Amino acid sequence: MILRKLISSPLRCLAAAVAMSTPLLASADYSQHDKAAEFVDKVVEKHSFDRDWVVNILQQAEKKQSIIDAMERPAESVMTWARYRKIFIQDSRIKQGVKFWQEHADTLARAEKEFGVPAEMIVGIIGVETRYGRNKGSYRVVDALATLGFDFPRRSTFFLGQLEQYLLMVREQDFAPLSFKGSYAGAMGYGQFIPSSYRAYARDFDDDGQADIVNNPVDAIGSVANYFAEHGWRKGETVVTPAVLSEPVDETLFNAGLKPVKTLAELKLGGISSNQALDESMKATAMKFDGAKGDEYWVGLKNFYVITRYNHSSMYALAAHQLSQKVAEAYRSEVAQK
Repeated sequence: MILRKLISSPLRCLAAAVAMSTPLLASADYSQHDKAAEFVDKVVEKHSFDRDWVVNILQQAEKKQSIIDAMERPAESVMTWARYRKIFIQDSRIKQGVKFWQEHADTLARAEKEFGVPAEMIVGIIGVETRYGRNKGSYRVVDALATLGFDFPRRSTFFLGQLEQYLLMVREQDFAPLSFKGSYAGAMGYGQFIPSSYRAYARDFDDDGQADIVNNPVDAIGSVANYFAEHGWRKGETVVTPAVLSEPVDETLFNAGLKPVKTLAELKLGGISSNQALDESMKATAMKFDGAKGDEYWVGLKNFYVITRYNHSSMYALAAHQLSQKVAEAYRSEVAQK
């Protein structure tokens, strides 16, 4: 998850690709790390953990240099939009999305009804994150969080916080702490939630007493929908549209930030309009990407911003939305032919 502030989740060579890389083995007794005693004291005092239980987990956590290397090169920062898009908008991923939708049509319909988030958007996110559960990651979550918390100074505070959240999560859900695997950034399950997002947004959508987004696609579907709803998804509203340019164009309006702060009317004064007839009081953000056939111009609205709360990247949000549309088109075509 929702790696959210992760690296705009790094939740990635994308999360899916890098998470699948084979971890390098490198033993490290993290209970002996310089920062370990402070961490153990903190979580024991704050959450009444058994000290020996926490220490035992740290003793078994392993340092992975490949995780640190992956964190230094998140895909969004080194790829053009043209290359980035090709990773996700593929016939194979679209076909897998249709199959996932067919297998879970009732659950997706229920999630859409309960949370107001379109089934295709839920499918699109799970498709981008893990190819519908095929690429959930190969690193033990405890290894990823310990490595980044103790040996990645730039984000140490954040990842030690996630390690704390992970310990709380496994206690609350009665999970085995050393059994979970995920991405290099510690994201888990079909939708790749980091521990804090897991605790905040994971839903027991089949009412079996456990919110399991790692092994249970029903819970994963409900959890992704819940995440979007909690971040302000507006049912039925436009997500993103191609932009229409009128000279002179104010180039400073492009890629000025993820959050929509300008109204469509204000963007229009700068020579940037949506290709759809929309309420000009709606706030939007203008984007310019280097596409396969030259520059592409887009206008993102509130729901587009909500997608970026899942991963803080406009390219991620556009890829997820475009995949969702491709899968929806293919799924509905198959339904119509039956």
